[in-house]
Formats: sequence, structure tokens, C-alpha cells
Amino acid sequence: MAEKDPKLGKRHQKLSVKKLLKRTLFIFIGAILMAVGIEIFLVPNSIMDGGIVGISIILSNLTGVKLGLFLFLLNIPFFFLGYKQIGKTFALSTIYGIAVLSVAASLLHPVAAVTEDPLLAAVFGGLALGAGVGIVIRYGGSLDGTEILAILFNKKLPFSVGEVVMFFNLFIFTWGGFVFGWDRAMYSVLAYFIAFKTIDVVIQGLDESKSAWIISDKYQEIGEAIIARLGRGVTYLNGEGAYTGDDKKVIFCVINRLEEAKLKSIVEDMDEGAFLAVGDIAEVRGGRFKKKDIH
Repeated sequence: MAEKDPKLGKRHQKLSVKKLLKRTLFIFIGAILMAVGIEIFLVPNSIMDGGIVGISIILSNLTGVKLGLFLFLLNIPFFFLGYKQIGKTFALSTIYGIAVLSVAASLLHPVAAVTEDPLLAAVFGGLALGAGVGIVIRYGGSLDGTEILAILFNKKLPFSVGEVVMFFNLFIFTWGGFVFGWDRAMYSVLAYFIAFKTIDVVIQGLDESKSAWIISDKYQEIGEAIIARLGRGVTYLNGEGAYTGDDKKVIFCVINRLEEAKLKSIVEDMDEGAFLAVGDIAEVRGGRFKKKDIH
């Protein structure tokens, strides 16, 4: 049996410790951001979020018990569900994030609201909330058990995870309408929508990858322009028109979302009649594709 290099083992250990510290730090930052969004913007203006956070806000208002306590207690069952469904690392990251969120929410509760304008509170509260949740999800944790619950229901009911979450939140916002008033329920929907979109941006990043498919008789000129002006590699694929039977060249390339407008401009300049389709890609690995730094 070959002996292991002790230096290699130490290097891997250092990398794993560095990764663990990074995860711990960013989950902490995400939980603090979420607490700020809830306690500094939403709660003082009687605006809710969806999921367990929304239920916690309503129960805190009805009982007078601190919000942080409800946030912790209501999420505990989902710690165990997450452990069974997703794994130990996710569960530990989740319980750590929830603990930080609960403590931070309790400490921030006496702090005065930044604004009393419900529209501003919904917008900036939603941004802070979404950024916090997005950071935590990106680094392997969760701050709300709604999605885990939706996954379990999805296995037994003929509805998607997204539909289960939507029904769950519809119930919460309706309940909130009776407690806080219907105008606050509508502001809550606005805050939830902003948070939802912010989560997407934080998780995927501004350099979210996209695939582009281009069909044009001027494929070579377009391909060379993409390489020269975008610095992206292209692949030429062989295709055949189903209606005409003509042989076609299809250009395939991967770009980020900030390069999409420039790509469209290149194609239009070269061939206004070209076929162009752009779609989202969840992940890109290997090849020569590299994510560029965004300044």
C-alpha cells in the first residue's frame, strides 16, 4: 500500500478549515442581515415576510413574546427534517444560522425603526431580508423551514415545491391581513416579492451563466466577433432545417448575464435575420469557460 504524503493531508486539512471558517462567517453575516431586515424595517411597520418568519411575526404580535424566541422554536422541527432529507452539514449550518438570527432579532428589537414609511420599509426590508437569506443558502444553510416542508408535501401531493410554498404563504398573508390590516398585508406581499428576487441575484450572482444558440448563414463572422469582442469561446454544431432540409451551422456559447446585451448587439450587427435563443444555466464547469470578475 502506498504511503500518503503528510504534507498533502495537512494542505487538505487547511483548505477544509478555511472553507469551514468562510461558511461560518458568511452564514453569520446573512443571519444578521435578515435580522436587520425584520426588526429594523418590517416589524416596526407591521409588515410580514412569508414562511416561518411570517408566522413568527404574527404570533409575536398576538402574544407579546419576543420574535427571536418564535424564530428559534418554530424552526427547530425543520432542523431534524433537514438532517434526514439533506444531511448533517446542512442541518448544522441551518441550526447555527437560526440561532444567530434569533439572538440578533432579540438584540435588535429595542432599536428604533429607520423609517416609518411602509413603502420604504417594504422595499429596503425586502432587500436586506433577501440578501441575508441568499447568502445563507449560498453557503449551505437555511433560515426558514418552509422549503423543507414543501419538499415533504411534494412527495405526497400532486403539487410542485414552488406551488406548496405559494399556498403556504397565501395562507400566512391572509392571516396577516386579519391581524395587521389588508394594506399591511399588501405591503408584505411587496416585501416578499423583493426578497424573493434578491435571493435569486445573491445565490446566482450578477455573473449568472447563460447559454446562447445562434443560427445564421454568417455563422463564421458572428463566431469570430464573439471571440474577439466578448472573449468567449464558441462551438459550431451541425444542424438541419426540418422544413427545408438545408444544412445549418449552429453557434453555441456560454456567457454571463452582463454580456447578454452585447451578444445581441453583435448578432444584430452581423445578421438582423439571425435566429438567437438565450437561456439560463444552473452551473458551468470545465472547458475554457471562466467567470470574469465584475467591476
